[in-house]
Amino acid sequence: MARIYTRTGDAGTTRLSDGSEVPKTHPRLEACGTLDELNSHLGVVRAVNQDPEMDALLARIQLLLFEVGSDLASPKPAALHVTEEDVAWLEQEIDRATGECPPLKAFVLPGGTLAASHLHVARTVCRRAERLIVALAEAVPMHPPVLRFVNRLSDLLFALARLANTRAGAREVLWKPRAAS
Repeated sequence: MARIYTRTGDAGTTRLSDGSEVPKTHPRLEACGTLDELNSHLGVVRAVNQDPEMDALLARIQLLLFEVGSDLASPKPAALHVTEEDVAWLEQEIDRATGECPPLKAFVLPGGTLAASHLHVARTVCRRAERLIVALAEAVPMHPPVLRFVNRLSDLLFALARLANTRAGAREVLWKPRAAS
């Protein structure tokens, strides 16, 4: 990249990876932008996180999110990157993180350590990205691993938030329903 600015966006449009031009409000860009937001939140988690193992995991996820974004930014199926193996890897990491935490007996309120709190924020952004990708998939063909990857990623972010609290010895706050009046 020779320079950061292209001036294409000055008219409210941008180019996709195949060179086609779309408005910045296009559903494909909404999904990509939300993935970028998610990736930025993961960067914040990495900045406050003190766990080298979790940092390595998050670094790999950040790289994979660029591939998911690439998949979404291309109307052409030939540019696909995210795979079923990536989805399986997320599932393994979910199982590993969950196995280190106490059994879940109630809904967990977001919070705990700073890293866990930011992971919960990232999880909610990931869920929004997932909804935007589902909406996009209703309009255009979608490579199936993309949606599965983002769905599993939100589960992993929840598991990692719990793991961050567990490893730090922070108490999770469980949701308790109000008594009926």
